[in-house]
Amino acid sequence: MNNLAAWMLTQEARALLTRLDRVRPFALHMPMVTAAAISPAAQVAIESHMIRGKKVLKTLVHNYIRWLLCPQGQQSTPDIAQRRFNIIRFKFNHILTQFDIFADVLSQRSEHETGVWVAGLDDAAADALALPGYYHAPPVICYLDRGHGAAIRRAHTRLPGGNSNPVAVIQIPRERMVGSGIASSLVHEVGHQAAALLNLNNSFRPVLREMQRKDAPHRIAWQFWERWISEVIPDFWAVAKVGITATAGLINVVSLPRALVFRLDMEDPHPAPYMRVKLGCALGQALYPHRQWDNLNKLWESFYPLTGVNQQICRQIAGLEATLPGLVYLLVNHRPLSLRGKSLKEALNVGERQPARLSAYYQMWHSLPNRAYEVLPTLAFAVIGQAKSDGKITPEEESDRLAKLLTYWAVRSALNASAVGAAQPKLREAQKMLF
Repeated sequence: MNNLAAWMLTQEARALLTRLDRVRPFALHMPMVTAAAISPAAQVAIESHMIRGKKVLKTLVHNYIRWLLCPQGQQSTPDIAQRRFNIIRFKFNHILTQFDIFADVLSQRSEHETGVWVAGLDDAAADALALPGYYHAPPVICYLDRGHGAAIRRAHTRLPGGNSNPVAVIQIPRERMVGSGIASSLVHEVGHQAAALLNLNNSFRPVLREMQRKDAPHRIAWQFWERWISEVIPDFWAVAKVGITATAGLINVVSLPRALVFRLDMEDPHPAPYMRVKLGCALGQALYPHRQWDNLNKLWESFYPLTGVNQQICRQIAGLEATLPGLVYLLVNHRPLSLRGKSLKEALNVGERQPARLSAYYQMWHSLPNRAYEVLPTLAFAVIGQAKSDGKITPEEESDRLAKLLTYWAVRSALNASAVGAAQPKLREAQKMLF
Protein backbone atom coordinates (compact mmCIF):
# COMPACT_ATOMS: atom_id res chain seq x y z
CA MET A 1 0.00 0.00 0.00
CA ASN A 2 1.37 3.43 -0.89
CA ASN A 3 2.26 5.96 1.79
CA LEU A 4 -0.44 8.45 0.80
CA ALA A 5 -3.24 5.87 1.20
CA ALA A 6 -1.90 4.71 4.58
CA TRP A 7 -1.52 8.31 5.79
CA MET A 8 -5.03 9.35 4.66
CA LEU A 9 -6.76 6.34 6.20
CA THR A 10 -4.83 6.80 9.45
CA GLN A 11 -5.95 10.43 9.59
CA GLU A 12 -9.57 9.44 8.96
CA ALA A 13 -9.44 6.78 11.66
CA ARG A 14 -8.00 9.26 14.15
CA ALA A 15 -10.70 11.74 13.17
CA LEU A 16 -13.30 9.10 14.01
CA LEU A 17 -11.79 8.82 17.47
CA THR A 18 -11.97 12.57 18.05
CA ARG A 19 -15.63 12.66 16.99
CA LEU A 20 -16.38 9.64 19.14
CA ASP A 21 -14.89 11.46 22.15
CA ARG A 22 -17.40 14.26 21.51
CA VAL A 23 -20.25 11.86 22.21
CA ARG A 24 -20.51 12.80 25.86
CA PRO A 25 -22.69 11.19 28.57
CA PHE A 26 -26.26 12.46 28.47
CA ALA A 27 -25.96 13.57 32.09
CA LEU A 28 -23.51 16.29 30.99
CA HIS A 29 -25.62 18.07 28.41
CA MET A 30 -29.33 17.38 28.89
CA PRO A 31 -31.06 20.56 30.20
CA MET A 32 -34.12 19.63 32.25
CA VAL A 33 -35.59 20.25 35.66
CA THR A 34 -35.06 17.39 38.11
CA ALA A 35 -38.70 16.31 37.98
CA ALA A 36 -38.48 15.81 34.21
CA ALA A 37 -35.49 13.47 34.38
CA ILE A 38 -35.74 9.80 33.49
CA SER A 39 -35.41 7.25 36.28
CA PRO A 40 -31.93 6.45 37.63
CA ALA A 41 -32.32 2.87 36.37
CA ALA A 42 -33.04 4.10 32.84
CA GLN A 43 -30.21 6.65 33.01
CA VAL A 44 -27.70 4.02 34.13
CA ALA A 45 -28.89 1.53 31.51
CA ILE A 46 -28.60 4.05 28.66
CA GLU A 47 -25.26 5.51 29.76
CA SER A 48 -23.78 2.03 30.32
CA HIS A 49 -24.99 0.95 26.90
CA MET A 50 -23.37 3.95 25.19
CA ILE A 51 -20.12 3.54 27.13
CA ARG A 52 -19.86 -0.11 26.07
CA GLY A 53 -20.54 0.82 22.45
CA LYS A 54 -17.91 3.57 22.47
CA LYS A 55 -15.37 1.27 24.10
CA VAL A 56 -15.87 -1.43 21.45
CA LEU A 57 -15.61 1.09 18.64
CA LYS A 58 -12.45 2.68 20.07
CA THR A 59 -10.83 -0.74 20.26
CA LEU A 60 -11.75 -1.39 16.62
CA VAL A 61 -10.26 1.93 15.49
CA HIS A 62 -7.03 1.49 17.46
CA ASN A 63 -6.64 -2.06 16.12
CA TYR A 64 -7.21 -0.75 12.60
CA ILE A 65 -4.54 1.94 12.98
CA ARG A 66 -2.09 -0.65 14.31
CA TRP A 67 -2.93 -2.91 11.36
CA LEU A 68 -2.26 -0.06 8.91
CA LEU A 69 1.19 0.44 10.39
CA CYS A 70 2.17 -3.24 10.71
CA PRO A 71 3.83 -5.21 7.89
CA GLN A 72 0.59 -7.00 6.97
CA GLY A 73 -1.24 -3.70 6.54
CA GLN A 74 1.64 -2.13 4.63
CA GLN A 75 1.58 -5.02 2.18
CA SER A 76 -2.18 -4.87 1.57
CA THR A 77 -3.76 -2.93 -1.28
CA PRO A 78 -5.46 0.47 -0.76
CA ASP A 79 -8.89 -0.92 -1.70
CA ILE A 80 -8.72 -3.58 1.05
CA ALA A 81 -7.64 -0.99 3.62
CA GLN A 82 -10.45 1.32 2.51
CA ARG A 83 -12.97 -1.52 2.74
CA ARG A 84 -11.92 -2.29 6.32
CA PHE A 85 -12.18 1.39 7.23
CA ASN A 86 -15.70 1.60 5.78
CA ILE A 87 -16.84 -1.24 8.04
CA ILE A 88 -15.61 0.71 11.06
CA ARG A 89 -17.26 3.89 9.82
CA PHE A 90 -20.60 2.08 9.47
CA LYS A 91 -20.30 0.92 13.07
CA PHE A 92 -19.52 4.50 14.10
CA ASN A 93 -22.69 5.72 12.36
CA HIS A 94 -24.71 3.04 14.13
CA ILE A 95 -23.41 4.34 17.47
CA LEU A 96 -24.48 7.86 16.52
CA THR A 97 -27.92 6.60 15.47
CA GLN A 98 -28.37 4.94 18.84
CA PHE A 99 -27.25 8.15 20.55
CA ASP A 100 -29.79 10.15 18.55
CA ILE A 101 -32.62 7.75 19.46
CA PHE A 102 -32.09 8.44 23.16
CA ALA A 103 -31.20 12.12 22.63
CA ASP A 104 -34.53 12.74 20.89
CA VAL A 105 -36.32 11.28 23.89
CA LEU A 106 -34.30 13.14 26.51
CA SER A 107 -34.12 16.55 24.85
CA GLN A 108 -37.92 16.81 25.01
CA ARG A 109 -37.65 16.77 28.79
CA SER A 110 -36.50 20.40 28.69
CA GLU A 111 -39.89 21.60 27.39
CA HIS A 112 -41.83 23.62 29.95
CA GLU A 113 -44.52 21.46 31.63
CA THR A 114 -44.39 18.86 28.88
CA GLY A 115 -41.06 17.51 30.11
CA VAL A 116 -42.47 16.94 33.59
CA TRP A 117 -45.69 15.40 32.26
CA VAL A 118 -43.68 12.97 30.14
CA ALA A 119 -41.69 12.00 33.24
CA GLY A 120 -45.03 11.32 34.93
CA LEU A 121 -45.91 9.05 32.02
CA ASP A 122 -42.70 7.12 32.74
CA ASP A 123 -44.14 6.32 36.17
CA ALA A 124 -47.50 5.31 34.73
CA ALA A 125 -45.78 3.05 32.19
CA ALA A 126 -43.64 1.42 34.89
CA ASP A 127 -46.77 0.74 36.94
CA ALA A 128 -48.57 -0.72 33.90
CA LEU A 129 -45.63 -3.05 33.26
CA ALA A 130 -45.09 -4.14 36.86
CA LEU A 131 -45.96 -7.78 37.53
CA PRO A 132 -43.87 -8.79 40.58
CA GLY A 133 -42.84 -12.41 40.77
CA TYR A 134 -43.13 -13.15 37.06
CA TYR A 135 -40.39 -11.09 35.40
CA HIS A 136 -37.90 -8.31 35.97
CA ALA A 137 -39.38 -5.25 34.25
CA PRO A 138 -36.90 -3.17 32.24
CA PRO A 139 -36.80 0.64 32.63
CA VAL A 140 -39.37 2.49 30.52
CA ILE A 141 -39.04 6.01 29.11
CA CYS A 142 -41.66 7.95 27.15
CA TYR A 143 -41.68 10.79 24.67
CA LEU A 144 -44.18 12.66 22.52
CA ASP A 145 -44.15 12.77 18.76
CA ARG A 146 -46.34 13.79 15.88
CA GLY A 147 -48.61 11.26 14.27
CA HIS A 148 -51.82 9.45 15.03
CA GLY A 149 -50.71 6.29 16.80
CA ALA A 150 -48.36 5.25 19.57
CA ALA A 151 -45.38 2.89 19.21
CA ILE A 152 -42.79 1.12 21.31
CA ARG A 153 -39.16 0.17 20.80
CA ARG A 154 -39.10 -2.76 23.20
CA ALA A 155 -36.25 -3.44 25.59
CA HIS A 156 -33.94 -6.29 24.53
CA THR A 157 -34.76 -5.82 20.83
CA ARG A 158 -32.08 -4.81 18.34
CA LEU A 159 -31.02 -1.23 17.85
CA PRO A 160 -29.41 -0.07 14.59
CA GLY A 161 -26.11 -1.90 14.45
CA GLY A 162 -27.44 -4.98 16.24
CA ASN A 163 -26.95 -3.95 19.87
CA SER A 164 -29.65 -4.87 22.38
CA ASN A 165 -31.86 -1.97 23.48
CA PRO A 166 -31.33 -1.41 27.25
CA VAL A 167 -34.70 0.28 27.90
CA ALA A 168 -38.23 0.30 26.53
CA VAL A 169 -38.95 3.54 24.64
CA ILE A 170 -42.61 4.47 24.15
CA GLN A 171 -43.73 7.08 21.65
CA ILE A 172 -47.04 8.79 22.43
CA PRO A 173 -48.95 11.08 20.04
CA ARG A 174 -48.61 14.64 21.25
CA GLU A 175 -52.27 15.30 20.46
CA ARG A 176 -53.29 12.95 23.30
CA MET A 177 -51.79 15.17 26.03
CA VAL A 178 -53.41 15.64 28.49
CA GLY A 179 -56.48 13.43 28.91
CA SER A 180 -57.37 9.95 30.13
CA GLY A 181 -57.23 8.71 26.52
CA ILE A 182 -53.46 8.83 26.72
CA ALA A 183 -53.63 5.83 29.06
CA SER A 184 -55.15 3.75 26.27
CA SER A 185 -52.17 4.32 24.00
CA LEU A 186 -49.59 4.10 26.79
CA VAL A 187 -50.79 0.85 28.37
CA HIS A 188 -51.36 -0.81 24.99
CA GLU A 189 -47.69 -0.20 24.13
CA VAL A 190 -46.64 -1.45 27.55
CA GLY A 191 -48.66 -4.56 26.74
CA HIS A 192 -46.31 -5.28 23.84
CA GLN A 193 -43.38 -5.34 26.26
CA ALA A 194 -45.26 -7.47 28.79
CA ALA A 195 -46.29 -9.93 26.07
CA ALA A 196 -42.64 -10.34 25.08
CA LEU A 197 -41.49 -10.84 28.67
CA LEU A 198 -44.18 -13.48 29.27
CA ASN A 199 -43.88 -15.04 25.79
CA LEU A 200 -47.65 -14.65 25.43
CA ASN A 201 -47.83 -14.45 21.64
CA ASN A 202 -46.01 -17.73 21.17
CA SER A 203 -47.91 -19.49 23.94
CA PHE A 204 -51.32 -18.46 22.60
CA ARG A 205 -50.78 -19.12 18.89
CA PRO A 206 -51.07 -22.93 19.26
CA VAL A 207 -54.44 -22.39 20.96
CA LEU A 208 -55.66 -20.41 17.95
CA ARG A 209 -54.31 -23.00 15.51
CA GLU A 210 -56.17 -25.69 17.39
CA MET A 211 -59.37 -23.66 17.04
CA GLN A 212 -58.80 -23.48 13.28
CA ARG A 213 -58.78 -27.27 13.25
CA LYS A 214 -61.74 -27.77 15.59
CA ASP A 215 -64.01 -24.98 14.31
CA ALA A 216 -63.85 -25.59 10.56
CA PRO A 217 -66.82 -23.34 9.65
CA HIS A 218 -64.99 -20.38 11.15
CA ARG A 219 -61.45 -21.36 10.17
CA ILE A 220 -60.81 -18.08 8.33
CA ALA A 221 -61.93 -16.05 11.35
CA TRP A 222 -59.53 -17.94 13.62
CA GLN A 223 -56.76 -17.36 11.08
CA PHE A 224 -57.43 -13.64 11.32
CA TRP A 225 -57.22 -13.78 15.12
CA GLU A 226 -53.94 -15.67 14.90
CA ARG A 227 -52.54 -13.03 12.54
CA TRP A 228 -53.70 -10.27 14.88
CA ILE A 229 -52.68 -11.82 18.20
CA SER A 230 -49.63 -9.56 18.63
CA GLU A 231 -52.04 -6.59 18.86
CA VAL A 232 -54.91 -8.41 20.59
CA ILE A 233 -52.85 -9.21 23.70
CA PRO A 234 -51.72 -5.57 24.25
CA ASP A 235 -55.38 -4.51 23.93
CA PHE A 236 -56.24 -7.09 26.60
CA TRP A 237 -53.47 -5.71 28.79
CA ALA A 238 -54.82 -2.16 28.41
CA VAL A 239 -58.40 -3.13 29.30
CA ALA A 240 -57.17 -5.15 32.29
CA LYS A 241 -55.15 -2.20 33.60
CA VAL A 242 -57.35 0.84 32.91
CA GLY A 243 -60.82 -0.55 32.19
CA ILE A 244 -63.17 1.35 29.92
CA THR A 245 -60.50 4.05 29.57
CA ALA A 246 -58.71 1.68 27.18
CA THR A 247 -61.59 1.01 24.80
CA ALA A 248 -62.96 4.57 24.86
CA GLY A 249 -59.47 5.83 24.03
CA LEU A 250 -59.14 3.23 21.29
CA ILE A 251 -62.30 4.55 19.64
CA ASN A 252 -60.63 7.94 19.39
CA VAL A 253 -57.61 6.39 17.66
CA VAL A 254 -59.40 4.13 15.17
CA SER A 255 -62.27 6.45 14.20
CA LEU A 256 -61.13 6.57 10.58
CA PRO A 257 -62.77 6.72 7.15
CA ARG A 258 -65.16 3.79 6.64
CA ALA A 259 -62.95 2.09 4.08
CA LEU A 260 -60.21 1.77 6.68
CA VAL A 261 -62.48 0.84 9.59
CA PHE A 262 -63.82 -2.19 7.69
CA ARG A 263 -60.53 -3.16 6.06
CA LEU A 264 -59.69 -6.82 6.66
CA ASP A 265 -56.10 -7.63 5.73
CA MET A 266 -54.36 -10.88 6.59
CA GLU A 267 -51.01 -9.13 6.02
CA ASP A 268 -51.69 -6.43 8.63
CA PRO A 269 -50.94 -7.40 12.27
CA HIS A 270 -53.53 -4.86 13.46
CA PRO A 271 -57.14 -6.04 13.70
CA ALA A 272 -59.67 -4.29 11.51
CA PRO A 273 -60.69 -1.21 13.57
CA TYR A 274 -64.34 -2.28 13.49
CA MET A 275 -63.50 -5.60 15.17
CA ARG A 276 -60.83 -4.15 17.41
CA VAL A 277 -63.31 -1.94 19.26
CA LYS A 278 -65.77 -4.83 19.49
CA LEU A 279 -62.98 -6.96 20.96
CA GLY A 280 -62.26 -4.25 23.54
CA CYS A 281 -65.92 -4.21 24.59
CA ALA A 282 -66.02 -8.01 24.80
CA LEU A 283 -62.83 -8.12 26.89
CA GLY A 284 -64.22 -5.44 29.19
CA GLN A 285 -67.46 -7.37 29.68
CA ALA A 286 -65.48 -10.51 30.56
CA LEU A 287 -63.17 -8.76 33.03
CA TYR A 288 -65.53 -6.10 34.42
CA PRO A 289 -69.18 -7.12 33.81
CA HIS A 290 -71.34 -4.01 33.39
CA ARG A 291 -73.95 -2.68 30.96
CA GLN A 292 -71.54 0.09 29.95
CA TRP A 293 -69.76 -2.28 27.56
CA ASP A 294 -72.94 -3.07 25.66
CA ASN A 295 -73.71 0.65 25.49
CA LEU A 296 -70.24 1.39 24.13
CA ASN A 297 -70.52 -1.42 21.59
CA LYS A 298 -73.87 -0.08 20.34
CA LEU A 299 -72.43 3.42 20.15
CA TRP A 300 -69.58 2.12 17.98
CA GLU A 301 -72.04 0.30 15.71
CA SER A 302 -74.01 3.53 15.32
CA PHE A 303 -70.85 5.34 14.22
CA TYR A 304 -70.13 2.66 11.60
CA PRO A 305 -73.29 0.84 10.50
CA LEU A 306 -72.75 -2.13 8.19
CA THR A 307 -75.18 -0.67 5.67
CA GLY A 308 -73.47 -0.46 2.30
CA VAL A 309 -70.46 -2.55 3.29
CA ASN A 310 -69.28 -5.15 0.75
CA GLN A 311 -71.12 -8.45 1.26
CA GLN A 312 -67.94 -10.50 1.43
CA ILE A 313 -66.61 -8.25 4.17
CA CYS A 314 -69.94 -8.52 5.99
CA ARG A 315 -69.67 -12.32 5.92
CA GLN A 316 -66.11 -12.18 7.28
CA ILE A 317 -67.19 -9.78 10.03
CA ALA A 318 -70.06 -12.12 10.92
CA GLY A 319 -67.56 -14.96 11.27
CA LEU A 320 -65.29 -12.85 13.45
CA GLU A 321 -68.18 -11.80 15.67
CA ALA A 322 -69.28 -15.44 15.99
CA THR A 323 -65.80 -16.41 17.26
CA LEU A 324 -65.38 -13.37 19.50
CA PRO A 325 -66.87 -14.91 22.69
CA GLY A 326 -64.68 -17.99 22.29
CA LEU A 327 -61.56 -15.91 21.69
CA VAL A 328 -62.19 -13.80 24.78
CA TYR A 329 -62.85 -16.87 26.93
CA LEU A 330 -59.63 -18.52 25.77
CA LEU A 331 -57.60 -15.35 26.26
CA VAL A 332 -58.93 -14.45 29.72
CA ASN A 333 -58.39 -18.01 30.95
CA HIS A 334 -55.08 -18.64 29.16
CA ARG A 335 -52.49 -20.17 31.51
CA PRO A 336 -49.04 -19.79 29.95
CA LEU A 337 -46.03 -21.47 31.53
CA SER A 338 -44.61 -18.03 32.31
CA LEU A 339 -47.45 -17.39 34.79
CA ARG A 340 -46.81 -20.69 36.58
CA GLY A 341 -50.37 -21.97 36.63
CA LYS A 342 -52.24 -18.69 36.85
CA SER A 343 -54.53 -17.36 34.16
CA LEU A 344 -54.03 -13.91 32.67
CA LYS A 345 -57.09 -12.67 34.54
CA GLU A 346 -55.78 -14.02 37.84
CA ALA A 347 -52.25 -12.69 37.37
CA LEU A 348 -53.45 -9.18 36.55
CA ASN A 349 -55.73 -9.05 39.63
CA VAL A 350 -58.62 -7.17 38.08
CA GLY A 351 -60.83 -7.14 41.18
CA GLU A 352 -59.88 -3.63 42.29
CA ARG A 353 -60.85 -2.11 38.94
CA GLN A 354 -64.49 -3.13 38.71
CA PRO A 355 -66.65 -0.16 37.58
CA ALA A 356 -68.41 0.19 40.93
CA ARG A 357 -65.06 0.33 42.75
CA LEU A 358 -63.73 2.93 40.33
CA SER A 359 -66.84 5.08 40.74
CA ALA A 360 -66.52 4.82 44.53
CA TYR A 361 -62.92 6.02 44.33
CA TYR A 362 -63.93 9.07 42.32
CA GLN A 363 -66.75 9.88 44.74
CA MET A 364 -64.27 9.73 47.63
CA TRP A 365 -61.87 12.06 45.81
CA HIS A 366 -64.57 14.75 45.79
CA SER A 367 -64.37 15.10 49.57
CA LEU A 368 -60.75 13.97 49.99
CA PRO A 369 -58.92 15.14 46.83
CA ASN A 370 -55.46 14.32 48.19
CA ARG A 371 -56.39 10.63 48.20
CA ALA A 372 -56.00 10.67 44.42
CA TYR A 373 -52.25 10.84 44.95
CA GLU A 374 -52.20 7.66 47.02
CA VAL A 375 -53.26 5.19 44.33
CA LEU A 376 -51.18 3.63 41.58
CA PRO A 377 -50.98 5.63 38.35
CA THR A 378 -52.89 3.09 36.26
CA LEU A 379 -55.63 2.95 38.88
CA ALA A 380 -55.84 6.74 38.80
CA PHE A 381 -56.22 6.63 35.02
CA ALA A 382 -58.90 3.95 35.36
CA VAL A 383 -60.82 6.00 37.95
CA ILE A 384 -60.77 9.18 35.87
CA GLY A 385 -61.64 7.31 32.68
CA GLN A 386 -64.58 5.66 34.43
CA ALA A 387 -65.74 9.04 35.72
CA LYS A 388 -65.55 10.37 32.16
CA SER A 389 -67.59 7.43 30.88
CA ASP A 390 -70.15 8.02 33.64
CA GLY A 391 -70.40 11.71 32.73
CA LYS A 392 -69.11 12.73 36.17
CA ILE A 393 -66.14 14.79 35.00
CA THR A 394 -65.82 17.47 32.33
CA PRO A 395 -63.00 17.43 29.78
CA GLU A 396 -61.55 20.53 31.44
CA GLU A 397 -61.58 18.91 34.89
CA GLU A 398 -60.14 15.70 33.47
CA SER A 399 -57.20 17.49 31.85
CA ASP A 400 -56.49 19.59 34.94
CA ARG A 401 -56.56 16.65 37.32
CA LEU A 402 -54.35 14.47 35.12
CA ALA A 403 -51.83 17.28 34.60
CA LYS A 404 -51.53 17.58 38.39
CA LEU A 405 -51.19 13.84 38.82
CA LEU A 406 -48.53 13.55 36.13
CA THR A 407 -46.62 16.39 37.75
CA TYR A 408 -46.91 14.79 41.16
CA TRP A 409 -45.71 11.39 39.95
CA ALA A 410 -42.71 13.05 38.32
CA VAL A 411 -41.88 15.07 41.46
CA ARG A 412 -42.30 12.01 43.67
CA SER A 413 -39.89 9.96 41.57
CA ALA A 414 -37.36 12.78 41.45
CA LEU A 415 -37.43 13.24 45.22
CA ASN A 416 -37.31 9.51 45.90
CA ALA A 417 -34.33 9.19 43.60
CA SER A 418 -32.41 12.06 45.17
CA ALA A 419 -33.17 11.60 48.85
CA VAL A 420 -35.25 8.59 49.82
CA GLY A 421 -35.12 9.30 53.52
CA ALA A 422 -36.14 12.94 53.23
CA ALA A 423 -38.68 12.51 50.45
CA GLN A 424 -41.86 11.83 52.40
CA PRO A 425 -42.21 15.25 54.09
CA LYS A 426 -41.44 16.91 50.74
CA LEU A 427 -44.04 14.77 49.01
CA ARG A 428 -46.69 15.92 51.46
CA GLU A 429 -45.74 19.50 50.69
CA ALA A 430 -45.94 18.76 46.96
CA GLN A 431 -49.47 17.42 47.41
CA LYS A 432 -50.56 20.65 49.07
CA MET A 433 -49.07 22.78 46.29
CA LEU A 434 -50.49 20.71 43.44
CA PHE A 435 -54.10 20.49 44.59
